[in-house]
Amino acid sequence: MERKMQREFPQTPLVAVGAVVVEDGRVLLVRRGSEPLKGHWSLPGGMLEVGETLAAGVAREVREETGLEVEPFELVEILDRIHREGERVRYHYVIADYVCRVTGGELCAASDADAVRWVERAEWNSHSALILDPVTVRVIEKGWQISQALKNGKAVEQ
Repeated sequence: MERKMQREFPQTPLVAVGAVVVEDGRVLLVRRGSEPLKGHWSLPGGMLEVGETLAAGVAREVREETGLEVEPFELVEILDRIHREGERVRYHYVIADYVCRVTGGELCAASDADAVRWVERAEWNSHSALILDPVTVRVIEKGWQISQALKNGKAVEQ
């Protein structure tokens, strides 16, 4: 019998993955179609499945949410996302975010993303119409910097 993981008010932190997909200096964002962060722009990603590697989970989540095939190539960071409701923890994810390059597919919103779009650096670093969490902005910028450094053949400072 398969046991369903409890995402809301979990017993333990849940492992998730995220993708900083960079192409032509732009980063791919999705607008969340479900909680947590429903209606907010964020990085593609989601829950890791049992027996799945982090890299495979990143590739699967990006494909499911955006239609794109990607290759994760470097870990950006591991972070906690804890959403509280009063004294209780409503959501607790430990997220491994990876920089990815596009290898195929066709861009379209799917799964729990209700919109997808490429954004320029000025859009995530400004007060644009996009509502982005400060932690998301930090991860995007760090992933973009890694991508640009590797593209230019420079060492990446972590």
